[in-house]
Formats: sequence, C-alpha cells, structure tokens
Amino acid sequence: MAISKAMQVALRAISRHNPNVKDNYALSRKIFDTIHHPIVKYDMMDKTIDVDGFDVPVRLFSPQGMTAQHILIFFHGGGWVTGNIESYTNMCSRLSKATNSWVISVDYRLAPENPFPTGLLDCYEVTKTVIADAEKFGLCRENITLIGDSAGGNLTAAVSLMLRDNNQYVPEKQILIYPATYNDHSPDSPFPSIVENGSDYVLTSQRVQDFLSLYISSTADLTNPYFAPLIATDLSNQPETLIVTAQYCPLRDEGEAYGNRLSLCGNLVHTHCIPDAIHGFMLLPPACLAVKSTYELIVNFLNE
Repeated sequence: MAISKAMQVALRAISRHNPNVKDNYALSRKIFDTIHHPIVKYDMMDKTIDVDGFDVPVRLFSPQGMTAQHILIFFHGGGWVTGNIESYTNMCSRLSKATNSWVISVDYRLAPENPFPTGLLDCYEVTKTVIADAEKFGLCRENITLIGDSAGGNLTAAVSLMLRDNNQYVPEKQILIYPATYNDHSPDSPFPSIVENGSDYVLTSQRVQDFLSLYISSTADLTNPYFAPLIATDLSNQPETLIVTAQYCPLRDEGEAYGNRLSLCGNLVHTHCIPDAIHGFMLLPPACLAVKSTYELIVNFLNE
C-alpha cells in the first residue's frame, strides 16, 4: 500500500519538528527510548563481555520452545548516538522467534561520549568472543550471522572488514538493514536518495549529518573504511550478504551501492528495496507489511 497523503503530511510534520540531535542528543535518546520501550515479554538473559577492562552489556534472546538453528549477533541502530538493548528488545525478541535463533544484542558504547572507533571496537570484540564460544550455544561458528540496522548496519559491515583484515574468522553471512555506508550526506552526495528522501521522511539528511558529526573523532575518520565501508578499496572475502533498503530512506542508494561493490568484489549479495517504506520501519509493529516482508527475507536468507 502506497503512503497516503495524510501519512505524508504526518511524516513531514514529524521530520520538521524533531529535536536538533547535534545540540540535544540527550533529549533524542530519551525520546527514542520512550517510544521503543520494551513491551514484549521473552526469554532473555543479560550478560557482560569484557573489552579492555570495560564490561559491554549484551542481552541474549532464545527462541521459546524450540532448538535454535542460528546465532545472530545484533548491532542496534540510532545513529551511533541513541538506542540501546532496551529500546531494541521488542525487535530482537521478534527476530529470535521469527528466525528460530539465538539473538545476542550488543549494547556498545555511544557517541559523542565515546566517538569512533569505540563502539565499533566493542562490537568487534564481542563478535570475536561469541565466535570463540559458539559451542556454548550448542552450535558451531558456521551458524553465526552478523546483523544490524542503520548505524548498526554500518557497524556490521565494518566488523566483517575488521575480522578479515585481522585474519580472524569471518562469519559466513551478514544482514545489513538500511545501512549507512558512506561519509557524505550533504546535498553534494553522489546518491540521489539523499536529496529525494532527505527532508520529509523522519530521518532527514541533516539528521544523518548531525549523527555523523557526533560519531566522528577527527576528519581523518572520513577516509577510514571502518567509518564508511563503501570507500574501502578492497571488499573481497566478505560474508554472503543480505541488504534490505527502504524506498523512502535517504540511505537507500548508498546501501544498494555497497551491495553492488560487494558483488563486484566476488561476494554473493542479495539486495531488496522494500516499497513504500521509510527508514527505521523494522521498529514498527510486526503486523506492518514492510516488517513482515523483511522477516520473510531474513528467514529465507538464513535457511537457504
């Protein structure tokens, strides 16, 4: 179903009255956490994983009444500035049930208090620990898939690159949901979706720029492929990848461009653009058609 005129008006109003995240990131966090407060009761355990003396919280979700077939290491979205394991508990519990998987949600440290690459290193070290301990979940490391949405999709791609570059085991599959992959979201961006979808669909191009300005630690980061995976000169030896984008998302084109680059470098890639969807749709109720369609894509990808 196409976005109605009434919905377009509502989205435009929300887009133009969002708080300035660069100046009010604490308020943005509170709003995000309030909107996505957990309402799903599910089998879960909270643990911590040590990363150079810091205990990174992780939340483990297990499929109820079923034997898990996969381990999904999940990196949440929120522009590297907002979001946490609480605000993503609803999504991760549904993901665990839909895919019959262990889901391990990583509460990496947020910017601007902890700018790049702190959160990324948290995700990287947690991933290495889970890979080493896969048998504790009754599965082997070949059953591990990395997954993330938005900024979490960026972190997923970056972790896969870091694992390869450091001669670590690279999971066989990764899932990037409307990922941020590039370093320029201004009107000068080479991607049309930044302008076409950059003002009226909740996540504006200006908001993306503000998030990046809080995440970045120095201008040198702009040329770091772990900050913007699309600029990597070598994308070979990466996992089989599922990329899901949204028609009205400003990040649509750079996500699809990343898929094209991965494919050109010899990787197996499946790219799907969800029609009439906006950025962040996976946080909507599971009855939403875009959400249902994406879970179907994920399940088919994992089980093929």
